[in-house]
Amino acid sequence: MSASQSGDDPADPVAYFLEDLTFHGKTERTREAYGRVLRRFESFLADRSGESTTPAAATHRDCMAWVHSLRGTVADSTVASYAAYLHRFYAYMTQVGVFEANPMTLVVEEMDETIEKDPQRREIGVDRMRTFVSTIRHPLDRALVVALLKTGMRVGELCNLDLRDIALDDSEIADSFETAPRPQLDTRPDSLYVDSDPSRGAVTNGEERTASNKRKRATVIPVDAELKAALKRWLAVRPDSQSPADPLFVYTAGDWGQRLTPRAVRNVVADHAREMGWYRTGGDASENVTPHYFRHFFTTHLRERTGDRGIVKYLRGDVAEDIIDTYTHNWGDQVRETYEANIYSISH
Repeated sequence: MSASQSGDDPADPVAYFLEDLTFHGKTERTREAYGRVLRRFESFLADRSGESTTPAAATHRDCMAWVHSLRGTVADSTVASYAAYLHRFYAYMTQVGVFEANPMTLVVEEMDETIEKDPQRREIGVDRMRTFVSTIRHPLDRALVVALLKTGMRVGELCNLDLRDIALDDSEIADSFETAPRPQLDTRPDSLYVDSDPSRGAVTNGEERTASNKRKRATVIPVDAELKAALKRWLAVRPDSQSPADPLFVYTAGDWGQRLTPRAVRNVVADHAREMGWYRTGGDASENVTPHYFRHFFTTHLRERTGDRGIVKYLRGDVAEDIIDTYTHNWGDQVRETYEANIYSISH
């Protein structure tokens, strides 16, 4: 297979494809995932003994050999996912005229592996999670993990929090920060506000955002004593930020004082999870503990304790307007009391 003479002939087809993903509005996380897989395939082709080739010249046998090389190094569902990425790459490059054919078509049709749509996740009990949290000493890392475990927020929603989105009933915090909580938190002390508005590339509260919130409606989530303590400890050492939005979570090294990104949070969680044997590079959702795993943990354990799917859906931001209004108007009785009576403790 060779590059089409009638279309573009980019020197770096992978970079060409990733740039087009940007133009199509794909998230940074999606682009990075494609980039890792495609560069891995590219390296495989270049390193083959005596048979070095390029993606543009690869045959279906080259693709089959790469897929076979993955087996035994990653889970079956991950093999299927990687193959799907490569298939999409070739399909797109063929469609736009850069390549003449898609060598992955036959490979994908003949593969036994399938992508797991609803993976059986690692099950971790509250006691083991307490042990995990107790090993996290850095104030920022601990605040991030505790916030994810106690709220069920998505990682992008966590990163989009500003100081105005938290209301902590604490005189020391009130005296230390000029930023006042949102009006929505005026009568709800010890709570935080997760907005539905922030989206990647849009300006919210004076700052262009690099992550999107995916809530159907804004949600007010109670802050219990454990999360409050973790946030207060973090705020005591939080660097000042130059952003007009005053982000809650910022870098303490490197991009000092800049808003933390989802990628940084994922790295924090992966580093700590790896120390517990809960994370393996190349592992999939069935074994790795990630920020999204904490959302699963929150949902599972709080739903078991409350027996109230509506409350859990409200806290997760998953419910439609007619349902969420019920909890919004009777927040103190229906949300805070239920939450405080049932939220698990993750501190020894």
